[in-house]
Amino acid sequence: MRHPVLESIRHSPIATVVSDPLQADNPLIAVNAAFCTMTGYTEEESIGRNCRFLRGPDTENSQTEKLRESIHARRPALAELINYRKDGTPFRNAVMIAPLFSDEGVLELFVGSQIEVLPEEESIAVVRQQQAAEIVDRLSPRQREILQQMAQGFRTKQIAFRLSLSEKTVQMHRMLMFKKLSTSNAADAVRIAVEAGL
Repeated sequence: MRHPVLESIRHSPIATVVSDPLQADNPLIAVNAAFCTMTGYTEEESIGRNCRFLRGPDTENSQTEKLRESIHARRPALAELINYRKDGTPFRNAVMIAPLFSDEGVLELFVGSQIEVLPEEESIAVVRQQQAAEIVDRLSPRQREILQQMAQGFRTKQIAFRLSLSEKTVQMHRMLMFKKLSTSNAADAVRIAVEAGL
C-alpha cells in the first residue's frame, strides 16, 4: 500500500509511525528516522510490531488504555506516558494518534507522532496544547474546519463533499493552512490539530 502519509512522515522532524488497524494487533507498517533516533530501534526492528514494544515496568496503564480505546473508536487521542528505549532507558513520551480513512470512509491507517518530554520541562502535553491552540487560532474559519476534518481522518475528496466545496478549493485552503502551521505535510498538521483539541 502506498498511502501519501507514508511518504510525508519521512520528511517530518517529529518521531512518527503509521500502523495498520486492519491487520491483527495493529502492527507498524512505517516509521521515520526521528522515531528510530528517539527510541534506538531500527526500522527493521520496529516494522510488523505493535507499539507496545515501547512499554515497560512504569508505563501507565491508564494512558495506554486511553490510546487503545481511541483506536477501537476510530478517533484521535493525545496521551503522555513512560516508554522505554531499546537500551532500557525510560523516557516520558507525548503520543498523538489519529485515524486515516479511504475516500469511501473505510478506516485504512493510524498515524502516531511522539515527542519526548524532558525531565526539566513542564508537562509537554500542556505546553504543546497551548502552542498548538495559538497556531490554530491564526487559521481562517474555513481552514480550521478543513483541519478539523483532516484530524478526523478524512481525505480531500471527502472533506470537499462534507463541506460542500470543490476539491480544488479544499486543496487551496490546505496549502494556505500548511503555510500558517509551518508544515508541509498532513501528518504534522493532524498532530497540531489533535494537540489543539480540534
